[in-house]
Amino acid sequence: MSIFNCNITSNTNTMENTDKENKYMRARERVDELKKFYGNLTSYVLVISGLALINYFTTGFGYMWFLWAAFGWGIGIVFHAIKTFDLNPFFGKQWEKRKIEKIMRDEEQNNKWK
Repeated sequence: MSIFNCNITSNTNTMENTDKENKYMRARERVDELKKFYGNLTSYVLVISGLALINYFTTGFGYMWFLWAAFGWGIGIVFHAIKTFDLNPFFGKQWEKRKIEKIMRDEEQNNKWK
């Protein structure tokens, strides 16, 4: 019997549980992002359709004023989609991941000789 007896299996199980919890939390956040986007998109379609009906019954599409609301809200939908589906080529999640890894490597190299 050693004084420095250590149970390695419990540490491994704890790390595996933590990893699973982290994956679950990331997946949960992703699902929440998608849910918010699709909720926004559904609201857009319903409200703009309602405005189009009101426009048709009041002016018979003589002046299609509902398109101003569709255009304005549509810009917001496009930006929401870019964020949700990581379509930003400049500052997306992949760029962020590469930048974090680079900074961590640089810090590791700078701290080697200290």
